[in-house]
Amino acid sequence: MSAPADDPIDRSGLGKRFWERKPLKSLNKREWEALCDGCGKCCLNKLEDEDSGEVALTNVACRLLDDATCRCGQYDIRHQFVPDCIVMTPENIDDHAYWMPQTCAYRRLWKGQALPDWHPLITGTSDSVHAAGVSMRHRTVSEWETAFEDWEDHIIEEPT
Repeated sequence: MSAPADDPIDRSGLGKRFWERKPLKSLNKREWEALCDGCGKCCLNKLEDEDSGEVALTNVACRLLDDATCRCGQYDIRHQFVPDCIVMTPENIDDHAYWMPQTCAYRRLWKGQALPDWHPLITGTSDSVHAAGVSMRHRTVSEWETAFEDWEDHIIEEPT
């Protein structure tokens, strides 16, 4: 269950602006998890060009994404339903950062970029990602109701 949207972020035990002082690969589990802004974009289906490897992000949501909370509805057992769901870790970031959304903290830090001003670790509130209009709250379509051949019509982020 996710916290109410206006709950402050629990920063106890996290070093001040740890993400600026520590490399991604040396973050502990709590620091790593704290980087997630809760936007829900990593749970969107992507289209990868077979020739170029470029990835476009669609608003076609994984069947487990809760459109209202931007969280996985079955996080702990998601691999039973979506076996190829990738668990991002400091160990595999080099293999997966390229397909993560452009706003994603993991991808931004991997590329040497700063966290955006709206990030919950900066603002102290989990609602800031929604208030900034960055999250996918109420902006997705179902993968069950959207034919694969129509996914190109749902691209929301072109490759960079």
